[in-house]
Amino acid sequence: MMIREMTASDIDAVAALEAELFSMPWSAQGFADTLCREDVLFLVACEDDSLLGYVGVYCTADEGEITNVAVAQTARRRGIGQELLRHLIDQLAQRGIGRIVLEVRVSNDPAIRLYEKQGFVTMGKRKNFYEKPTEDAYVMVRQPIVSTGAQ
Repeated sequence: MMIREMTASDIDAVAALEAELFSMPWSAQGFADTLCREDVLFLVACEDDSLLGYVGVYCTADEGEITNVAVAQTARRRGIGQELLRHLIDQLAQRGIGRIVLEVRVSNDPAIRLYEKQGFVTMGKRKNFYEKPTEDAYVMVRQPIVSTGAQ
């Protein structure tokens, strides 16, 4: 498996996976419009010629807001989501971004556990954040690790 930055040639596969997994998916045009922005980073996980998953984030100042995380149904339980998040966190750290925020459906236990493994903690709840079906979202945050210098 290889993780790399998303390119325009990935858009159709990413949009197809998005449509397969989400009730209110981004369109191919939405990904194309977003991908050309300088404040956006999208990573894809690929194996051979297959897209396994992707993750995207908007970057502002020293904070990142994760917009999308998706892993193909056929590729789940292989650590792909975890690897995508690790790569994303590393890329953001290199850009000076340590605080990362995301929203997740309160019923999405597998995603919540994945985020918690990567250091995210629940900081609040947004009522009726999601549609189709209507559902609350947890706001999860990963703060930068600060060394105290203590031994």
